Amino acid sequence: MYAKPTCPTPLKVFLVLVIVIELAAIGLLLAGRAGASEGGAPVERTPEPAATQPAAAPEAEAKPADGAAEPEGEAAPEPVTLTMTFAGDCTLGTDKNYENERSFNSRWQAEEADAAYFLRNVAEVFGADDLTVVNMEGALTERGERADKSFAFRGKPEYAKILSAGSVEAATLANNHSQDYGQDGYDDTIAALDAEGVESFGYDRIAYMDVKGVKVALVGSYFPEDSEENTREMTDNIAAARAEGAQIVVVYVHWGQEHEYDITEGQQLAGRAAIDAGADLVVGSHPHVIQGWELYQGRYIVYSLGNFCFGGNTNPDDKDCLIFQQTFTVTGDAVAKDDKVNFIACSVSTETDRNTYQPMLAEGDEKARIDAKLQEAADRIAAGTTA
Repeated sequence: MYAKPTCPTPLKVFLVLVIVIELAAIGLLLAGRAGASEGGAPVERTPEPAATQPAAAPEAEAKPADGAAEPEGEAAPEPVTLTMTFAGDCTLGTDKNYENERSFNSRWQAEEADAAYFLRNVAEVFGADDLTVVNMEGALTERGERADKSFAFRGKPEYAKILSAGSVEAATLANNHSQDYGQDGYDDTIAALDAEGVESFGYDRIAYMDVKGVKVALVGSYFPEDSEENTREMTDNIAAARAEGAQIVVVYVHWGQEHEYDITEGQQLAGRAAIDAGADLVVGSHPHVIQGWELYQGRYIVYSLGNFCFGGNTNPDDKDCLIFQQTFTVTGDAVAKDDKVNFIACSVSTETDRNTYQPMLAEGDEKARIDAKLQEAADRIAAGTTA
């Protein structure tokens, strides 16, 4: 037998390398042809899990100045200041059984339906703030039947222009005269105010207003008597406003005893309950006279502002009234406590012997007298000698 010839080892290695290189070249050539036949479509790849992918850099990211530290987290919200103004009972009309030449309706006719007449003396104050709120007491309607009561007040729907002309932006209807002409009268009052751009609220109707970018909730409550049920309804509305994202919650309450200068125990309990429930401010009306105020948990409770543009009496015995202002500072959802407040002494009339239905700012000795009267009432509340 013949022995099989053998190749030297280096030659074998060389031949193997040549064969491998030729096979690789053939494979690449075939792959390129396949890609060309498919139009050059990219190959889809399964993405890596999100946790392993690098985060995309933010677009147009602001860079700190040389030497400055990198910002951490979101920028802190900027503080916003806003001023709210509150006035008392606005009865725009009269009782039809007491219509005479000195009534509110007669004054409207005498002024040739000049809506600006009535709030002319305070319009500058109302116009300089961010939100003005009053108590709209009575119905603006030409429908409905008069309620069977001693006093039932009604004015024409166009009387709503008095509020808009005087820079009033909102009005509570939670009081004992808003339904003097039934549901029709109540609905017509809302429609009349809406037509003039005046936001109405009260009972289960909470008004939400955007004031300089701050969400403000206005809650209107009526207390025909001091009761836990009335208080619970009020605090439920405060909670609802907070749940809707309100940054400021204000409660306007109709409460207390008419013509009494001192508050009741029920007023104080309800007012404090409102603050405990999350209200930032409580203001009140109904007694037709000024009552005092207190600072509770860093929040103000102003118990009665008295009458204001009041068509319910041609010559009230006590014409003193108040405008209350508070400037709030809001940073995000935080509202500073005990912010700047202003109690402005006023009279419901420009005359002392009759009602001109044109409230005015008090000056000189009259202002000093009303200021002292208010402070004495506040001192009695602080001393616990009122309720």
